[in-house]
Amino acid sequence: MTTLPQTFYARPPDQVARALLGKILICTMRGVRGAGRIVETEAYFAKDDPACHAARGVTARTRTMFGPPGHAYVYFCYGNHWMMNVVTEAEGHGSAVLIRALEPLAGLAAMRRRRGGARDLDLTNGPGKLCAALGITGRFNNAPLDAGPLCIADDGVRVAAPATSARIGIRVGTALQARFFVPGNPHVSRPASIRSAVANAAQ
Repeated sequence: MTTLPQTFYARPPDQVARALLGKILICTMRGVRGAGRIVETEAYFAKDDPACHAARGVTARTRTMFGPPGHAYVYFCYGNHWMMNVVTEAEGHGSAVLIRALEPLAGLAAMRRRRGGARDLDLTNGPGKLCAALGITGRFNNAPLDAGPLCIADDGVRVAAPATSARIGIRVGTALQARFFVPGNPHVSRPASIRSAVANAAQ
């Protein structure tokens, strides 16, 4: 298993969002390693995307988005949970990919404890849930993902035919088919009317 280099993220967010499916998000807290396979992502674009935080320009919260690719952009959402994104494209662009759901792989006892005894299928099937389960908070904002306690790795698993849908949980930019997920995986956050990414490419 190898950690993804920062160059992996230096491309458009939809390409990164699709390529992240099957990769492993790892967070080590107090010597306990938690890990989960990424099964759902969403792309947020620097241009013409009102749902992207970068649409508001550089602010104290969004500054990390405009930094170098391959760093974590972690923010507090709705005053009650953390959400983790990865910065994409070249420095200064302001695009990112939201990690929406994981299939838990390691450190399940710690995940259950942090999530108040949630059942395994409910541990990491949402962006706020996975951050709570792995202990990801604002302390990891702007952390490089190719080294340190928070990283994303490749163990060779490939998702042959990812599915796409409109992004969920947002009020603007809802027409974009920018959500990518592993069809049929029980850890995906929400079933949706989907289109095959392979079929989309053929259109």
